[in-house]
Amino acid sequence: MSLYRLIIRPLLIQFDAEKIHKFTFSCLTLFQKIAFIRKISSLILTKNHPALERELFGLRFPNPVGLAAGLDKNAEAFDMLGSMGFGFIEIGTLTPKPQDGNPKPRLFRFVNDKAIVNRMGFNNDGVLEAVERLKRKKTNVIIGGNIGKNKVTPNELASDDYINCFEALYPHVNYFVVNVSSPNTPNLRALQDKEPLKDLLNKLMGLNKIKKKTKPILLKIAPDINEAQLDDIIEIVQDTKIAGIVATNTTISRDGLSYSKKEIEAVGAGGLSGNPLKQKSTEVIRYIHQKSNGSIPIIGVGGIMTVEDALEKLDAGASLIQIYTGFIYSGPSLIKEINRALIRRAKN
Repeated sequence: MSLYRLIIRPLLIQFDAEKIHKFTFSCLTLFQKIAFIRKISSLILTKNHPALERELFGLRFPNPVGLAAGLDKNAEAFDMLGSMGFGFIEIGTLTPKPQDGNPKPRLFRFVNDKAIVNRMGFNNDGVLEAVERLKRKKTNVIIGGNIGKNKVTPNELASDDYINCFEALYPHVNYFVVNVSSPNTPNLRALQDKEPLKDLLNKLMGLNKIKKKTKPILLKIAPDINEAQLDDIIEIVQDTKIAGIVATNTTISRDGLSYSKKEIEAVGAGGLSGNPLKQKSTEVIRYIHQKSNGSIPIIGVGGIMTVEDALEKLDAGASLIQIYTGFIYSGPSLIKEINRALIRRAKN
């Protein structure tokens, strides 16, 4: 068992989830400034092997294990996180204007189930602050920019917010993820409906095509959509020719939690991530992969808590994977363990 799982995690979970997140990020931001610490971290945690490399939508990933959006919302610690063994880091979700997000408390742990519920609400410093931090990038870690809309922006004007973020981030990220699937911004998921989604993606792709070099645009979808909606999304992805799908965001379901109804209701609304999301996310990945005959690249995310969970996502059809809650509960050793398993698999 790693030092993180044995000592650090039991200590961290004694404190308020959001406060400890802020403290941890302050430490990561400090460590990031010290090249020696980044180097040592990379030597200890990073696995390099030809079997891990992935070529996808014009990018070469050193390994297929990325950090999901939501952890480094404001692009504060991407260099340090990259030195922990991740093959790529997704920042955001970013919005054009800074916003505080939803009232606190808004981040909750269900420790027994290795799960988290959050209703953060796209709290971030705004895209321009993130751009200033990205300009100070010290490493060659691949960065994805996850973009959304401000809470006060009505859905009929949502495309303006996504375009604003796209233009600001374009010189500084390697790929984009359009987030229309967070459950924590009112009416955001309505943008997953066929017509508004197609309109939004066509506008972004139109802008992308006139750039000197196009950058991959992916769509992040919810796990709480039915097969007919998934069929629509597959059709839209193929029609708009975006690069792929990130499957999936958090779920509004509370299935799989072992806590009492009273304890669950006390937490309230928000998106559930972690172990209870695993099966639902994998089913969405498998459906998209099979229905599209493997023609749509998929980044699989949702409930990857172990090496076996990671392999299951890849076997279901994901080309790359991302972790978030698994990183919180297991620490950076999980990245190394997954990559070791992939190397072993390639040798057999």
